[in-house]
Amino acid sequence: MSALLKQRIAYKPFLDKIKSAEELIPHFKNNQYIGWSGFTGVGGPKAVPTALADHVEKNNLKGKLGFKLFVGASADVDIESRWADLNMLQQRAPHQVGRPIANAINDGRTAFFDKHLSMFPQDLTYGYYTLKKEGSKQLDISIIEATGIDAQGNLILGPSVGASPELVHYSDKVIIEVNTKLPSFEGLHDINMPELPPYRNPFPVTSPMDRFGTSNLPVDPSKVIGIVESTTLDSVGENTPSDAMSQAIAGHLIEFFKQEVSAGRMPENLHPLQSGIGNIANAVVEGLADSHFENLDVWTEVLQDSFLEFFESGKLRSATATSIRLTPKGFERFFKNWDEFSKKLILRSQAISNHPELIRRLGVIAMNTPVEVDIYGHANSTNVNGSRMLHGIGGSADFLRNAKLSVMHTPSARATKTDPHGLSCIVPFVTHIDQTEHDLDVVVTEQGLADLRGLSPKVRARVIVDKCAHPVYKPILTEYLDRAEFYAAKKKSMHEPHILRDAFKLHVNLEDKGTMRIDSWE
Repeated sequence: MSALLKQRIAYKPFLDKIKSAEELIPHFKNNQYIGWSGFTGVGGPKAVPTALADHVEKNNLKGKLGFKLFVGASADVDIESRWADLNMLQQRAPHQVGRPIANAINDGRTAFFDKHLSMFPQDLTYGYYTLKKEGSKQLDISIIEATGIDAQGNLILGPSVGASPELVHYSDKVIIEVNTKLPSFEGLHDINMPELPPYRNPFPVTSPMDRFGTSNLPVDPSKVIGIVESTTLDSVGENTPSDAMSQAIAGHLIEFFKQEVSAGRMPENLHPLQSGIGNIANAVVEGLADSHFENLDVWTEVLQDSFLEFFESGKLRSATATSIRLTPKGFERFFKNWDEFSKKLILRSQAISNHPELIRRLGVIAMNTPVEVDIYGHANSTNVNGSRMLHGIGGSADFLRNAKLSVMHTPSARATKTDPHGLSCIVPFVTHIDQTEHDLDVVVTEQGLADLRGLSPKVRARVIVDKCAHPVYKPILTEYLDRAEFYAAKKKSMHEPHILRDAFKLHVNLEDKGTMRIDSWE
C-alpha cells in the first residue's frame, strides 16, 4: 500500500481489501458479464484489465477467456484494442472506438449491440442485457475507477461518470481502482442512482448548473472484493484541429444563430449547446469563442480541450457533461486552473446528461456529425454502406430527437483512394437510418446551410441539394431528383419520390470504382 493510496481511502474498512490486480484474476471466468466505468476513453479501469490481458497472453488463453463487456461508451482505446486482439470481447455494448474493436465486430468475432447512450444504463438495470444469463441476473463484476474514497465509503470519481451508478447498483461484485496518478476530482460530480419506474421522481432542473444528486458515488461495501491502486493516465490522443472546411461550416452555423436571435427565436446567449467530438465540433466551439455571443451554457456529453479556451475566453458561463475527454496537456491546464474551471463545470451520469426530457426542457441546440445524410433528411451515423460498423450511435439521437434545434454538420464530400471528391456525404438515400427526417432541423456543409423546418420532403430535397451538396455532385443529385419525381408522378407516389433501382447507385459505384461520381443514371 503506497502512502498516497492510504491517504486517498478515508473509509478505513476498505484498507483491508487492498490487493494487487493479479490477486483478483481468479475472480474472472470465461463468459462472465463484466462492467467497466469510463466514457469516451477516460475514467475507466486500467490495472485490472491490463493484468487480465497479460494473463491471457502469458497462458495462451486467447479465445478461451472472454467476456461480455458493458461500458457507458468507449473505453481506453489501447486497453480495449488489446482485448479485441486477444479475442476477449465476446460481446460489447453500447459504443466503442478503436480499429481492432471495429474489426472484431465486423469480422464477426465480437457480438456488438448499439444503443442510445441515455437508454443503455436504464435498460441495464431493467435486466434486458442479462436475460439469458444463468444464475444471478446481475453483472458478475464491475470495475470502477475512482480518484478517492470518502469517509462513508462513497467513490470520488474521476474525469467521467458515464454508467458507473448503474454498474455498481447492478453488479454482484465490485472492484475499485483508485488512480493515484490523478488528483482528486472531489466536488465536480453530481451523482444520481437509478430509480425504477413507476416510482421515479422528476428531475428538478431548470438551468444547466442545477445540482440534485450526491457529490460522490455510493457503493455497497459488501460487494467490494478488492481495492487496487492504479498509476496509469488515460491515453487520449491529440484532438483533430479545425481546418478550412470545418471553419466554413462553423461560419455558416454562427451566422444562422445570429439570424435566429434577430428573429426572436433565441435569446441573446442562445440556448445550452451540445456538440460532438471531432474537427467540426472544435471549429464550432472556436467560432463561438471568437463571436459576439456571451454568457453561453453547455449541456453535452463530452468536453474536449477546445472548451478550456472557451472557458478562458469568458464567453462560456457554465458546462455540464458526463465526461471531460482532455489530452495530457489539457488535463495539466485544467488542474492548473482548477479553481476557475471547477466552479463552472458539473459531471453527471449519462442517464442525466443525455436525458431526453431534460434536453427538451432546456431547449438544447444539438450539433453532430453523420456518416451521410440523404436528400430528404435521414442521417446515417453508424454503418458505412449499410453494413460496416464504425463506433455506434452514441448520444447523437438522444440530443437530435429532443433538441430545440437539431443540426447535422458534415463535409459535403470526402476523398477516396482514387478520387479527391469520391464520396458524397449527401446521397439519394442513406444506407442505414439512425436519425430520421422527422428529427433534423438543419443540415450544414462547407457549401452552405439548409434550414429544413416546416418543409415538405420534395421542397426539403431541393434545399439540401442546392445548399449542401458539393458542386461535383449537385448536378448528379439534381438529375436523380428530376427523374424520381417524373417516375413517382406516374405511380402517384409523389410524397417522397424515389427510384429504388437507382437509390443506391452512388454507393454501388463507390464499391465498384472507388468513387460516387457515376457516368450516367441510365
